[in-house]
This record gives sequence, C-alpha cells and structure tokens, in this order.
Amino acid sequence: MLTPGTAPFIAFGEPVIALQHVRVMDGTGAPASSDQTIVIDHGVIASVGNAGAVQVPAGARVIDGSGKTVYPGLVGMHEHIFYPSGFGAPLYDEQALSAPRLYLAAGITTMRTAGSLEPYTDLNIKRAIDKGDMPGPKMDVTGPYIEGTGSFSIQMPALATPEQARRLVDYWVSEGATSFKAYMNISHDALKAAIEEAHKHHFKVTGHLCSVGFTEAAELGIDNLEHGLIADTEFVAGKQLNVCPGGGKGVESILSLDLAGEPAQKMIQTLLSHHVAITSTLAVFDAMVPGRPALTARMLETMSHDAALSYLAAKERTSAAHSDRPLAQLKKEMAFERAFVVAGGLLMAGCDPTGNGGALPGFGDERNLELLVEAGFTPEQAIQIYTFNGAQYLNQAGSIGSIAKGKRADMVMVSGDPSKNIQDVEHVEYVFKDGIAYDPAKLINSVRGSLGVN
Repeated sequence: MLTPGTAPFIAFGEPVIALQHVRVMDGTGAPASSDQTIVIDHGVIASVGNAGAVQVPAGARVIDGSGKTVYPGLVGMHEHIFYPSGFGAPLYDEQALSAPRLYLAAGITTMRTAGSLEPYTDLNIKRAIDKGDMPGPKMDVTGPYIEGTGSFSIQMPALATPEQARRLVDYWVSEGATSFKAYMNISHDALKAAIEEAHKHHFKVTGHLCSVGFTEAAELGIDNLEHGLIADTEFVAGKQLNVCPGGGKGVESILSLDLAGEPAQKMIQTLLSHHVAITSTLAVFDAMVPGRPALTARMLETMSHDAALSYLAAKERTSAAHSDRPLAQLKKEMAFERAFVVAGGLLMAGCDPTGNGGALPGFGDERNLELLVEAGFTPEQAIQIYTFNGAQYLNQAGSIGSIAKGKRADMVMVSGDPSKNIQDVEHVEYVFKDGIAYDPAKLINSVRGSLGVN
C-alpha cells in the first residue's frame, strides 16, 4: 500500500542509539576500521571509536553490527525526480512518489536534482520531505534547465538571449531553487549571464554542455561539469562558437584524445585553476553497453510494466548493434576521472536516471559506486567521492559527508564488507537520516511496480 508520511518506513528512532562492533568507512578515503562503536545522540554522532574505548550511554538502544559496515549517507550530485517514459521519445515523467523513496533506500541522504523539468514539483517535494510528510533525502533543488534553442526535449526552456537567462535565474532564486544547470545548446553569452547572476546570489552553476566546451565554460566561471570528458566538445576539429557538433563528432574526438597529451592536460589544468568540479555518472553510460549491467529482479520489479518493456527493448537494441563504442566510451571516461583526481580535481558522483532507463534512482547510485571501483579507485575512495566530496561542493562538509563526532548522523549500514567487495553496497540494512533509521526494504516495497508511472 502506498502510504503517505514517514512513520511506516522507520525501523527505529530512539534518541540515543549505539551501533556496536561495526566496520566503519568514514568517508575520508582512509582505510576501513573494524570493531567500532558509533553513538548517536538526538540525531548527531556523539562518539565513534574502538568498541572497547567508547562508552555506551545508559538507556541507549544497542544494535549489534557484527558483520556490518557503516559509511556516511551518500551525497548524490546528479539525481533527478523524473525518469524517461516516452518509449524512446525525449519525454520524462515526474516520479514524485517513487524516486525519493528509492534514493533514500539506497543510502542517498542528501541529493542535488541536477536539472529540473517540474521545478515547482521538486520544490514541493523538498518541502514535504523537510516537514516529515514524506520520506526522502535532503534536497538541493536546481531551477529549470538553462538551455538554448534547439533542445531535443520539448520540456526545457529555450533561452535566446543573456537577458532571458538572467531573468530565469532571478525568478527561480525567488521561488526557492538553490542551484542551476546549463544544458547542451546554451550560448556562450547566455551561459555567462546565468553564471554571473547565480553567483550574485552565492549559488553555483553546473552544466551538461555541448555548444560550449569545458575550457570555455571554466573561463566563464562555471562551478561544475556533468558526465566528465565524454560531454566535452572542444576537441572536435573546426568546433564553432555556440554550436553543438552533431553526428557523434564529440564522442569520436574524445575516443581519439590522448589523455596524457598536451591538449587534454591543458584542459584539466584549466579546470583545476578555476576550481571546477566534475560529476561522475558512470552508471548511465554503463547501461548502454551491451551485456551491462546484469538484469536483476529487484530492478525490474520496481519498474512499471511499460517502463520495464521500454528498458528491455532498449537493452535489446543495444545488444543487437554489436558496437564496441559504448564500452570504449565508458573506459575512456573512467580513465579521465582517474586522471582528474590524480591531478587534484574534485570528483563527485550521481546516477542520472535518464538514458535508456537502466540507471534507476538509488539502484543506479549503488551501481555507480561499483563502477568507480572498476575505474581504479579503492572502495574507500569511491565512498569518499560519493560522500565527503559532494558535501565539500555543497559547503556542508562541516555537518555531513563523513563519520565524525559532532556531525549529523546521516549514515548507511550494509551487510558485508564493501572495503573488500564493493557489491555489498547493494545490501543496505538501515539508512540513518538525522539519526532516524529507515527500513530500505519497506521503502522499496512501497513503490514496487510504480517507477515510470507516478
């Protein structure tokens, strides 16, 4: 039964809770620590340390965490409340009920929407979650896409002038948006105006770009770039100002790019010098690779009948194409993300539940953690990318993003040891948000068969 409110999904929520004998991956990238005790007091981490050294307060609810691992609540930096539902057409339906529950069930306790098609809906979802009227992560809601003319989606604005871009930013700041995202056909001048206007309000701008290259965007002052190298078009021969190259030219230029060569290294150094972060969305690209990811019952059972059929048909078309290019794209992006981090860049992550529908809210984030490890990061580094790094970008690292005394008790407990087997992040037992333990199975079961409908 689809029951409103949060109470049906809470496993326990006593004021004082002690998690004993747990393994801790603290979000800083440090090696996992075994046999730890975490004490939660009124939603805040009161203490964390070796089990024998941490005193459990009298009257605390004690949870035996033997064989379990705790890491910080995930900070998803490229999430959406919508999902593709047009059977291949560029149409996206708002998943106001299912998406917030699925994100929370996977351990996402803070999220950025990274693009909104129904900004009023997203803002009202945020407010309902904040009031406790519905379960879900804390939300940073972006305004409508800052998009130019010629968008593939009829649900996006078409901003032809810098003045229109400024007006859009100002209006949605007044309505409650807290960040903005530029899109593929925005012009140089309109993007410049949007960034300047957002920065006046001390808000940040990210972008999934095409008409504007990464170096150009960095020099304009953009704060974040989505999807990584695979979206950069500056290496296309003859790239024209304000034009998004078609015909797969952008991808071809990336596949032939030498990451160790001067052009790529110069671009990376420009991003670093302008403090531009990158958001990893490996899961949405992984879903387009023949034979990946493996089909799972929990994924198909969460989808509506039509959404499942649409995804399975897309997956079949991908497999029938027998193309090596999607895997080559994925591997090149993985290599770029490693190079960016080695150079000192801030890498964050989110699942981007768009594409062919294979990256579901929450489930796609778990898959993204696995793919970061496949890319060459340690499990501890993957957790850091998905927690502390996102918190840093949001200027919230003082309260979330790592497990430390005094921080909010936003944490995930899983069965197993992700530091040895990253797939154990799929075995979520409890998600703590402000010290309240949510039951992921109840959250998922409440929306079974509904993703792609509501």
